[in-house]
Amino acid sequence: QVQLAEFGGGLVQAGGSLRLSCEASGQTGNIFSMGWFRQARGKEREFVGAVSLISGNTYYGDSVKGRFIITRDTAKTSIASDNAKTKTAAYLQMDMLRPEDTAVYTCIADDAYSSSHYSPADFKFWGRGTQVTVSS
Repeated sequence: QVQLAEFGGGLVQAGGSLRLSCEASGQTGNIFSMGWFRQARGKEREFVGAVSLISGNTYYGDSVKGRFIITRDTAKTSIASDNAKTKTAAYLQMDMLRPEDTAVYTCIADDAYSSSHYSPADFKFWGRGTQVTVSS
């Protein structure tokens, strides 16, 4: 199993920036992509973007293109070979935020990467979500 934990949500003014982090734990060797969905109150879940943990390639939903960037981190956190650990994380840098970006942002991960994956059903692992509120 894979567990995902989000960090970094909060309140920001329109035009501002915010950075979300998502750290994966558990059987992280089984995941090849990470990303984000969001859901505003009273609306359906919306795909934000995803990143390949291997290549770093990304793709995004239309409403965030040019404003949001997803990066990943798969660096080893210890150089000791007998205690080597690998950090598996994804980051969502959100710039030029708008009030309509207000939503609960949820980290997702999957055991595959495909730029045709936009549906919630395409992603196996989900975090609990973090609230992002953009004031006008």
